[in-house]
Amino acid sequence: MPFCEVAKHQTSLDGASSSSSSSIGTKIFYKTYGHGPTKALLIIGLAATHDSWGPQINGLTGAERYNDDDEDQIRAVDQSSSDSEYGGDGIQVCAFDNRGMGRSSVPNKKSEYTTKIMAKDAIALMDHLGWRKAHIFGHSMGAMIACKLAALVPDRVLSLALLNVTGGGFECLPKFDSRTISVAIRFLKAKTPEQRAAVDLDTHYTKEYLDEQVGSSTRRAILYQEYVKGISSTGMQSSHGFDGQVNACWTHKMTRTEIELIRSAGFLVSVIHGR
Repeated sequence: MPFCEVAKHQTSLDGASSSSSSSIGTKIFYKTYGHGPTKALLIIGLAATHDSWGPQINGLTGAERYNDDDEDQIRAVDQSSSDSEYGGDGIQVCAFDNRGMGRSSVPNKKSEYTTKIMAKDAIALMDHLGWRKAHIFGHSMGAMIACKLAALVPDRVLSLALLNVTGGGFECLPKFDSRTISVAIRFLKAKTPEQRAAVDLDTHYTKEYLDEQVGSSTRRAILYQEYVKGISSTGMQSSHGFDGQVNACWTHKMTRTEIELIRSAGFLVSVIHGR
């Protein structure tokens, strides 16, 4: 299985020890798709795994399955090899499970979950893959992490795409209405992959979209099976992982200095949000 041992690759980005307690023993599970000189790192949001990026991965690379593990390790070590053998204009994408979710490590302490710590996980993964620069995509909590990454290493960011990002804290909270409260209660009560898949669908899509006919079935029925399969393959998120990731969202804040570092770096920034 492809794992990145964070402490092996973590460098001091702010004067702190390169082997801080938050990184020792932490492993990040990842998969890569496609080949080419253009690199894209996808950072998923709260309580989600790398599988959530399926449509985007397919759209960017055309790949239906992930790259061979051994091939990734060989190419990460041999940086002298050219991507031209796979087509010089291709894209290689990496998607991973954040700490606290999926097959990545699940630290027990809330203090080991901040968007800055998780950004350093992502930077360590780039080092592990041998990626000097990449286009950074982040969704929700993943977009908060992407902001921190861009402020920590702006020279390694080719572009920054922020999907459904917030400024952390109270800004994370959606507009409260009966539907939002109902979904939140169902989310907290979900104890099985089937229950979690059902509430995820209602969180991620509109009723109109889910009720559309696709062949002899509805889109809801098709996506439901895919969601159950994805959640079952990694298991339900532990309380330590969920509480830790919520803590990362709640404590997230971008300082003026960090925002200026991103602004002055000169790379393109795309901010995408729903109504």
